[in-house]
Amino acid sequence: MNIYTATITLILVMDPLGNIPVFLSVLNSVEPSRRSKIILRESFFAYLILLLFLFAGPHILTGLHITESALGIAGGIILFLIALKMIFPPNEEQKEKQIGEPFIVPLAIPLTAGPSAIATVLLLTTQQPTLLMSWFIAISIAIVICTAILLCANPLRKVLGQKGLIALERLMGMILTTVSVQMFLDGINHYFKLGHG
Repeated sequence: MNIYTATITLILVMDPLGNIPVFLSVLNSVEPSRRSKIILRESFFAYLILLLFLFAGPHILTGLHITESALGIAGGIILFLIALKMIFPPNEEQKEKQIGEPFIVPLAIPLTAGPSAIATVLLLTTQQPTLLMSWFIAISIAIVICTAILLCANPLRKVLGQKGLIALERLMGMILTTVSVQMFLDGINHYFKLGHG
C-alpha cells in the first residue's frame, strides 16, 4: 500500500457516510450548539486510539504471538463482514438510546476507531514498518476527512436524502469487498509463501 490507498481504505472502513444516521441519533438529545464540539472531541479520541495501535501495534502483536499472516487473514475477514453489512444492511436498525452527552463510546469507539480500522492500522504498521510516517499521514488525512463529513451530517442528509446516503454506503461497501479479499489473499500468500502472481 501507499499513502493514497491506505487513506482510502481507512476512510472506507471508518464509513463516515454510513455513520451519519447513528451520529445524528446519538446526538439528538444534545444541544445543537454542542454537537460540533462533541464530534471534534470524539474524532480526536478516535485519532489517538488509531495512533496508539500504529506505534504500539507491533509490540502488542509480538506479546500476543500473532503473526503477520494471521493478522492479514483476520483483517480481510473482518473487512469483508463489514463490507457485507454495508451492502446488505440489517432490516431493523439497532439503535441505542443515548442518555446525556456521549463520551468515547459509541462515537469514538467503535463507530470511528472500530475493529476494522484498528486491524487496518495494525496491518499497515506490521507489513511495512519502514513507512510509519506515511501511515501516520494516512491516518491523519482519513480522520480529517471523516470528521469533516460528520460535521456536515445535517446538510448532507438534506441534500442526499436517506436513499442517497444508503446508495453511497453500499457503493463504499462494494469497494471495500475488493480491498478485503486482496488483504485476505495477501495473508494466505504470506503464510504459504506463494508470492504474488
